[in-house]
Amino acid sequence: MAVLKLTSAEAPPFAWRQGLPVLRGRAVTLRELLRADARPLYAAFHTPEVARFMWPPPPTIKAFESFIQWTWSERAAGRYIAYAVVPRGRRDPAGLFELRQLQPGFFRAELGFAIAPSAWGTGIFTEAAGLVVDFAFHVARVHRIEARAATLNRRGNAALRKIGARREGVLRSAFVCDGEYVDQNLWAIVDEGSESGGPASHVGI
Repeated sequence: MAVLKLTSAEAPPFAWRQGLPVLRGRAVTLRELLRADARPLYAAFHTPEVARFMWPPPPTIKAFESFIQWTWSERAAGRYIAYAVVPRGRRDPAGLFELRQLQPGFFRAELGFAIAPSAWGTGIFTEAAGLVVDFAFHVARVHRIEARAATLNRRGNAALRKIGARREGVLRSAFVCDGEYVDQNLWAIVDEGSESGGPASHVGI
């Protein structure tokens, strides 16, 4: 797996506000969203398998274009980071990773993700997640990453466990699925290396 090699001195806090660096792995490239990504992401996020366990995505391609423009302004403000997941040999994204600021300065962030069913079981999620976590710890200076997954979402929970997240509890009635309130698992990855003054810890991938 490719990892970021930026040190603290090479990556000033919030330098990414001006534009996200491209992250490259063996089988996937992560880049900032483009307006042209609206159509393939709309198609991916509106498949029943993906839509079931996520909040309603933008309802039209035009609305998705507006969402993409919103990600740029939120990134420039230092509040939000969105990466398109592009498998090797392709130009269109097969998914999206996001980091939402939960505390000022991105001390704590929420990880969100959605991958098209066509890319399930390919290893793309694991590699992309590792790149995002390395970016979060080394460049965005996040200390704690949180993620939520419906307790019914076996694939999502297994994916978070696979990248080294720890389940910390259950959030009751925290999500609506098929018109019913469902519980969510709360997962977290902590940059334990920063607590001891050492280098940031990596996700075990």
